[in-house]
Amino acid sequence: MAGNQFAEVFESQLMNAAKIVEEKLDAEINKLENLDEDDIEVIRQKRLEQLKKNQKQKDVWRSNGHGQYTELSEQNFFEECKKSDNIVIHFYRDTTFRCKIFDKHLSALCQKYIEARFMKVNAEKAPFLTERLNIKVLPSLVVIVGGKTKDTVVGFDDLGGVDDFPVAMLEWRLGVTGVIKYAGDLSEPPVKGKPKPAIFAQSKKSIRSGEGGQGDDSDTDEDWD
Repeated sequence: MAGNQFAEVFESQLMNAAKIVEEKLDAEINKLENLDEDDIEVIRQKRLEQLKKNQKQKDVWRSNGHGQYTELSEQNFFEECKKSDNIVIHFYRDTTFRCKIFDKHLSALCQKYIEARFMKVNAEKAPFLTERLNIKVLPSLVVIVGGKTKDTVVGFDDLGGVDDFPVAMLEWRLGVTGVIKYAGDLSEPPVKGKPKPAIFAQSKKSIRSGEGGQGDDSDTDEDWD
């Protein structure tokens, strides 16, 4: 009996919710059907203004190096980081093969996600940064959001632990950090059975003070100690 009552209550609530949604939808349709030419012109102008604003922002980003995958030196690191809110920095070494895999994927993503700046730093030529950002394994990606280190992607463990991971895995992994506007499902990686990153348990540290990042040893990536 209790089960039937619960089902009836649930069905009633579901019907009420559906009715509310339907009423709101009908109201929106009615509003659109009754728009006059002045209303349509106002909407069109607002849309044009938003498009112009978006284009202006993109121009500013491009002038600051967005849309490219560029080399960054230790000397200009902090100055360049002040120019952008969303940054992905690849710490690499020329002799490490896996760094070249990151290079390939990041070169593609920098053009797709212009809201973030993608750069690379030669770890051998940046001893101060590698120590301050606790870079222990190469390759490593340091993610900076709003002037603070949001996350560090250490090696390929979060990407399936294989060299041939698709660019979609790295795209999703960066989307989890919030550094790019990822349109997919953040709750699950695009390749089934792959591990989820533990980003939400990490603390934020200021990049401008020279702190942040984290390293981890890996059997498949090269230790930097």
